[in-house]
Parts: sequence; structure tokens; C-alpha cells
Amino acid sequence: MDSTPVQKFSVWTLMAMVVGSMVGAGIFSLPQAFGRATGPFGALIAWSIAGVGMLMLAFVFQTLSRRRPDLDAGIYAYAKAGFGNYLGFLSALGYWSAACLGNVSYFVLIKSTLGLFFPVFGDGNTVIAVVVSSMLLWTVHSLILRGVKEAAAINTIVTFAKIIPIFLFIVFVAVGFQADVFAANFWGGEQVSVSSMASQVRATMLVTVFVFVGIEGASVYSRYARNRSDVGVATLLGFLGVLCLLVLVTILSYGILLRPDLAALRNPSMAGVLEAVVGPWGAKFVSLGLLISVAGAYLSWVLLAAEILFSASRHDTMPRFLSHENRNGVPSNALWLTNIIVQTFLILTLFAQYAFRFALELTSSMILIPYLLVAAYGLKLAWTGETYDRDPEGHRGDLVRAAIAVVYAAGLIYAAGAKHLLLSAVIYGPGTILFFMARLEQGRRVFTAAEKVMFAVAALGAATAIYAIATGLISV
Repeated sequence: MDSTPVQKFSVWTLMAMVVGSMVGAGIFSLPQAFGRATGPFGALIAWSIAGVGMLMLAFVFQTLSRRRPDLDAGIYAYAKAGFGNYLGFLSALGYWSAACLGNVSYFVLIKSTLGLFFPVFGDGNTVIAVVVSSMLLWTVHSLILRGVKEAAAINTIVTFAKIIPIFLFIVFVAVGFQADVFAANFWGGEQVSVSSMASQVRATMLVTVFVFVGIEGASVYSRYARNRSDVGVATLLGFLGVLCLLVLVTILSYGILLRPDLAALRNPSMAGVLEAVVGPWGAKFVSLGLLISVAGAYLSWVLLAAEILFSASRHDTMPRFLSHENRNGVPSNALWLTNIIVQTFLILTLFAQYAFRFALELTSSMILIPYLLVAAYGLKLAWTGETYDRDPEGHRGDLVRAAIAVVYAAGLIYAAGAKHLLLSAVIYGPGTILFFMARLEQGRRVFTAAEKVMFAVAALGAATAIYAIATGLISV
């Protein structure tokens, strides 16, 4: 591995990584996604559950960054420290796969947005759309190879640039808000009952996960932090700021259009909402904001994806070739593998009927197991009292917050349903070949007895999912 000085990031740069990772494609599709599922009351319940659950997870990241400052790239390292090599590997693989799929969704939404003005791009999954996306993919690849610090600086600038259109959207929609339209939407247009509301809320859960993915951005880049305490601060501040934006965009949109009209909007649906308030220029304005936002989020996620492979390789969980850095200190082999996989997924979008929704849902599904493992490690640390003997402050609070985060993450896996778990297994099962390679390089036994069972479950799930796709039982 090349010896290069580690570049250090300030708390503001780390917070920009969090905000830049979280604010991407998802926020621009919220009016349609929530309009398709529920009304304002259900949306408020969904955001309350998601907000509390993800806040607890943010607290877990903050606590672990303070109690285990020796662990870099927390989203993966915490799983390994708590539950062994294979689950650590699956966490890294799941997070990396989610990052790749998230980048695909960004490309699809960019081209779908351009499709508003240039029909040749369609809904983002035409041949021309894939060709143009591929050109952009490899252009950004070349930029990042020049240096992580330079790419992070660009991300910070773009993060501020993309927040401005979202703020202006909120202002215009707040001015145009109609109380009678909001009241007509309030119960979601269905007979009010506990079961119907529960069904509505469940239908939004994967959407809320998708827009919160990136909360761990500062944790993944912990090795670059000037002070380890900055990681937790950046995570918490970034999360709270983004949560406010997400709730306002969702709830205010219900005061502009009736729920069936929101559900019928094409993405980016924020464009349709603003157009209903200020006219055609509103759609163009939001579309421009989306292009800036998604470009910034894409840059964040390419960096995060390469970093997680690099860190896992440095700690003997991924094959050694992924720990190579070029002369600019960029994990170049990890970056190449990431973008080759993104390119493959881009080509596969030609065969997906609803490419953006599919990429969104599968991204959310892939990230759930890494999130659950982080929460579970926080719970294990607090339960066993490890590290609390020398610093007992906040022990009980940490235990409660970690327990809530575990329940939330487990509930999300249940809400995702069997289809998404099986599709996740298509990546977890075959992807284990990287774990085989790493263990054989080190001359170590591949699996413990418990890990053999885990791998068998993943392999069986992958085989079942492939059969279901081939026979049409699962549609993509």
C-alpha cells in the first residue's frame, strides 16, 4: 500500500459529507412518493417514527465514535468488532452495494428530469439516457482520481448550492399553501381506521430510509477527522437539519395539490408541486436544483463507496488489491470496482420497468442490515458495560437509545417485506466471494461454524430470489 499523508477534514466538511449524502434524489421525489401512500396525518406519523428511529441511530453513531475512536469507517468496523469477520464483511458489502445502487438512482433521476425537456431521455432508462449517464460516470471517476480532498471540497460547495433551491421551494409553497386542500388530504382519502393508517405508514417506510441514507457519512470518513469528537457532532447536526427540510417539503405539498394529483406527478415531483404554485418556471427551477443536488450527492456516494471498500481491505475483510492508493492518496482500485458495478447496474436499468423506484427500494433494503448491526453493537457495548468502566457517564441513556435504534432497524426490515430481503440476498450471497478471497490471502479459515450457517442462509436466499425472478414470481 502506498504511503501517503492523511488529509484532515474540519467538522464543517464532515457535516457537509452527511448533508451532501442525505440530500440527493430522495427529497425531490417526496411529494409523489408520500402522495401515493398516505395523507398528511399518515405522513406525520411516518416522519415521527423515522425521525425518532434515525435520531436514535445518530446518537448510536455519536456514542460509538466517542467510545471506540480506534475504529475507522464505523458502518463496517462496528459490525466486525461486535459480531465477527463475516457479519463485518456483510455490513461492508451491504453498505457498498447500497451506495452503488443509490448512485444508479441518481443517474436515472437526472435523465428523467432531462426527459421533461428532451423526450429522448424518457424516464431515465432509455439507451440514450444510459449512454449519457455512463459518460458522466467516468468523467467524475477521472475527477476523483485526482484527489479525495479536492473532491470533498467540491462536495462542500455543492452542498450549500443545492440547499438554496430547497429553501426557496419551501418558501413559495408555504405562501401558496391552501388549508382546504390540506384538510381534504388529511386522512389519506380512506376510511379512518388503525389498520388503514398502519398500512399507509408502512408503505412510506422504505422511502424514509432512502432519504436518511447518508447519516453515517461522517462516520465512514472518521479517519480524516481532525478530532474524533467532530464525527458525532457532524452526524447529529447534519441529521437534524435534513430532517426539518424533509418534513417541510412533504407536509407543505399536501396543501397545494390533492393526493391523487400528487401521486400522479412524474419525478422529480417537487417540480410539479412548485409549477402548480408559480407556473411553468417553477418546474424548471426545481429541475435545475435537482441536477445540482444529485450531482453533489453522487460525488459524496462515490467517495463513500470507495472508502468503505478501502477501509475493509486495510483491516483484512476485503481482498488486498482494494487497499491500493494512487499517488494522490485515492483508493483507486476500490473506486474502479465501484464504478464498474455502477456501470453494470446502469445497463440493467434498461430492463427495469420502474427503474428509479426499484433502485430506491433496493438501496433502502441493502442498507438495513448494516444499520441494524451498528445499532446492535451500540446495544451490546452498553449492555456488557465495555468501555463504561472507565467512563460511566450516560450509560443508561446509551442503552435505551441503542435499544430503540435496534427495534427501529428490525422493524424496517419487517416493513421491507420478503421480496426486498430476497433481492438483497442476490448481492449478499454471490458477493461473499470477496470474503473467500480475503480469508484465503491471509491463510485463515474462511468461516466459523456460526458463519457457515449465515452463509448458507444467504446462498439459499440468493438462489430463491434468482428462481423467483426467472419465473416471474418477483418482478423488477
